[in-house]
Amino acid sequence: MLVKPPLLSVAEALKFLLKSAVPLSEAETISTLEANGRVLAAAQVSQINVPGMDNSQMDGYAVRAAECVSGETRLRVLQRIPAGHVGIALEPGTAARIFTGAMVPPGADAIVMQEACEIIKDADGDHVIVRHVPQAGEWIRETGEDIKVADTILPAGVRLRPQALGLAASVGLASVPVLRKLRVAVFFTGDELTMPGEALKPGAIYNSNRFLLRGLLENLGCEVKDFGIVPDQLQATRDTLRAAAASHDLIITSGGVSVGEEDHIKPAVEAEGRLNMWQIAMKPGKPLAFGEINRSSGSNGNGNGGNKAFFLGLPGNPVSTFVTFLVFVRPFLLRLQGVDNVAPRALTLRADFNWPKADRRQEFLRARFNDAGGLDLFPKQGSGVLTSTVWGDGLIDNPAGKTIAEGDLVRFIPFDHLLN
Repeated sequence: MLVKPPLLSVAEALKFLLKSAVPLSEAETISTLEANGRVLAAAQVSQINVPGMDNSQMDGYAVRAAECVSGETRLRVLQRIPAGHVGIALEPGTAARIFTGAMVPPGADAIVMQEACEIIKDADGDHVIVRHVPQAGEWIRETGEDIKVADTILPAGVRLRPQALGLAASVGLASVPVLRKLRVAVFFTGDELTMPGEALKPGAIYNSNRFLLRGLLENLGCEVKDFGIVPDQLQATRDTLRAAAASHDLIITSGGVSVGEEDHIKPAVEAEGRLNMWQIAMKPGKPLAFGEINRSSGSNGNGNGGNKAFFLGLPGNPVSTFVTFLVFVRPFLLRLQGVDNVAPRALTLRADFNWPKADRRQEFLRARFNDAGGLDLFPKQGSGVLTSTVWGDGLIDNPAGKTIAEGDLVRFIPFDHLLN
């Protein structure tokens, strides 16, 4: 009697994948303006203080705090200092009109916001009445308050988001070293697949996974080569695997990872390299294939990992493809890109629904936020219901064997983190 191997847990499969990932080592220096989404190859250290001088946080008046203890101090205004201009030393008994971001003149040790001041125009010039008792340092940004010389502002191994680019620019970094883009090949098997815009023949379906996977990969900053729809033939599958392995770090397919007569991924990968076929205790997305494709001796070897390219075969149902990508492919890609922390951000939220039937597998349920601060569940959780992924705001990570009652707290992973 044939004994089926036990299902692999999500944690076990992910641990194996991440352990196998060999991070990229090739780096390039590019303009900071072009670095959004790229992974930093080396830590960046500031050569300057930010701010580089004491400056005003407010539009107002620069004063000596010791001269403004009465709450009705009258001072003569002798200078006006806009941002980008340098004032002169503040004389005793005077104030300087100053604007946000402007350098605090020598001698001044506080800024009084303009709302606490009254301007008096006399024959001998402008005066200000300070109706406030400032403390030394009030409304002044001190030199190096944000960043000091020799501070590490960005560590290696982080994906550069817009705020990180702004931070790099704030210390004058016109360019940054980044790891090269990950090169990923995709192709799709199945004679039933048809592209949108073409007429559907009997038994055919539109190839939604092609659009889904390419978008997911592009969001993660990958350089994607699409080999299109490959006929359900062993030799065609082998030929495509060899062509894709020649210059790519990773090959991803969807569909054809079962063991039927028309499922050629398994024998093709085994003929061209090595394959692990896993049955994972997750729903949706039970089948997953992981392995390596050998590169020919004449290959240009542009892919990472020497003479092999990684291979990941995803299930064909669109929701299964989507969920297995987020759970397994995303962290694997990030680790290949050199990112250290690949764990998704998770929230603990209240379930405003009942899920009375426990499954023996770990479930990833599509849900969305509601106005009451809880989560609503999409009514149809089937692996072919792609509507749920557009309707939802994220995935409820529900442990195996667990029911959910209204009011229970659940682990929720938002899409806005997973998809970027």
